[in-house]
Amino acid sequence: MENKFLKNIIQKKGMQNDQHIPPIAAFVFAITIVGTIKVILILESLHTSDFNIGAATLVMSALSIFLLFAIKVAAQWEKAVVLRLGKFNGLKGPGIFWIIPILDSAVTWIDHRVTVTPFSAEKTLTKDTVPVDVDAVLFWVVWDAEKAALEVTDYKSAISWAAQTALREIIGQMTLADILVGRAKMDADLQKIIDERTTPWGVTVQSVEIRDVVIPQVLEDTMSRQAQAERERQARVILGESEKQIATSFAEAAESYADNPTALHLRAMNMLFEGLKEKGALVIVPSSAVDTMNLGGLSGMVSLAQNQKPKE
Repeated sequence: MENKFLKNIIQKKGMQNDQHIPPIAAFVFAITIVGTIKVILILESLHTSDFNIGAATLVMSALSIFLLFAIKVAAQWEKAVVLRLGKFNGLKGPGIFWIIPILDSAVTWIDHRVTVTPFSAEKTLTKDTVPVDVDAVLFWVVWDAEKAALEVTDYKSAISWAAQTALREIIGQMTLADILVGRAKMDADLQKIIDERTTPWGVTVQSVEIRDVVIPQVLEDTMSRQAQAERERQARVILGESEKQIATSFAEAAESYADNPTALHLRAMNMLFEGLKEKGALVIVPSSAVDTMNLGGLSGMVSLAQNQKPKE
């Protein structure tokens, strides 16, 4: 539907470009008509014969019509393709130029500005059989007006169809993952293929840009869950690495305490002291640890410190 709508617009623009009587030609025509009337009035005032008045009227009218259809004006960005008796006669413009009515005809007006053409590929299968909708934009310019007018019937429509066909070919050769992450390569490949097809028509492709890639909603949800699972897996791997580093640190600490039981006792007493000094803390330790680490003396020291603290 979009391509048909685009094609209709292109054809309408092409019909609008098949000019036209320029304002300057209409102005010259009006001036000539006014001059014709004045000549007729002058001839009548001189009591000239009707034959001479009719001949002058005929000549002036023919001149007016000739000037009306002979004068053409091309815009700065346009060139007119002129045919003489059906054969290519040359390119005219930009600016004002003349043609010979009846013998010559300006059949096509070629725009030399950069033109933007949107195109798309709907429900096209990728290499891994995933249907996708891809929208793209084509930037192109006519570099040879003669070829664009004579080598192809409607070069604008032909460029649009060539771009869409090339897009479908590229999608069929790539996987979905390559399309999603490799848009730059896809743009370059599209530009190369389309440019090869349009060069014989006098058209060069400046760039191709992929605007959007739409995948089925079910597949999109699946990919979202897959990405979430991948993030959870990475989180578990990081946690496992952390546990491994902690275990390594504990192993190194154990080697340090293996030949130095006093240091181990001091470390244990320090941990108990840190727990006991918290207000309202309750620490349960094995009875064997009381004799081993002299916890009775430690508890007394803590109680004495807590009783003297309010006095201070």
